Amino acid sequence: MKRVVSVSIGSSKRDSKTEAEFLGRRFSIERIGTDGSFEKAIQLIQQLDADPEVAAIGLGGIDLYLYAAGRRYTIRDALKLARAAKQTPVVDGSGLKHTLERKVVHDLDAELSWKERKVVMTSAVDRFGMAEALWEHGAEMVFGDLIFGLGVPVPIRTLRGLRILARILLPVFTQLPFKMLYPTGEKQEKQIQDWRGKYYDWADVIAGDFLYIKRFMPPSIAGKVVLTNTTTEEDVEMLRARGAAMLITTTPRLGGRSFGTNVMEGVIVALAGKYPLDERDYLEYIDRLGLGPNVTRFTGSE
Repeated sequence: MKRVVSVSIGSSKRDSKTEAEFLGRRFSIERIGTDGSFEKAIQLIQQLDADPEVAAIGLGGIDLYLYAAGRRYTIRDALKLARAAKQTPVVDGSGLKHTLERKVVHDLDAELSWKERKVVMTSAVDRFGMAEALWEHGAEMVFGDLIFGLGVPVPIRTLRGLRILARILLPVFTQLPFKMLYPTGEKQEKQIQDWRGKYYDWADVIAGDFLYIKRFMPPSIAGKVVLTNTTTEEDVEMLRARGAAMLITTTPRLGGRSFGTNVMEGVIVALAGKYPLDERDYLEYIDRLGLGPNVTRFTGSE
């Protein structure tokens, strides 16, 4: 049985391990957090790289590549992690985000009717495929990268504005220490309730990275739809307690939780037996695996 292991610089409190079968092959699926330690993550990747049972290593809590406005940007700190492996494929989930998350938005249009929805994305540059798909399907958008990422009270309301922001900021931001850009380790558990909550109140749908969503979530999100990924059983219960109508994740729930796109990308790489993959490869395996939106409806859902 092959292993796909996600090495995350996030909190070890979210660690998980399960087994699953895909296209007739059995996999051990694991998530191991390093509590913000890049040194520990590098050591762990090196150990996994030496294990012949490890078919792919995922990077969790950090992106290696950001695809925005037709360009690819490499995050310097993530590249250091990826280079720690000499023979095992290291994936960050960006290939699946660019393909699967577009498909999920399209698949949900019949039920959610995006043209009638107000959507806040807590961070869009790391999920540009989802952002583009929501915009193309007519949703009224607030891209919250400045709001939730930098604490700057400037909502971006058009895809053109998001593209301009990405081209200005990403060449600089991807070279900065990652801890300046995204909460790692114990900081992921800290919740902040401030002026940013008004954007949750405005929206029908809250989309994007779940740690950002949770970090700034107000006490009540009654009737809201949450479109995200990487949620544990505890996260699901928190959303239920705060009144969410529906949770939609873009990857399947395995062992009680939805793993990150980096894990599912690792599975696809293992099944394909090659790396890197192109967009056609991802679309082929998305179809063969039957990947699509995973919906959890809470009491009183729409």
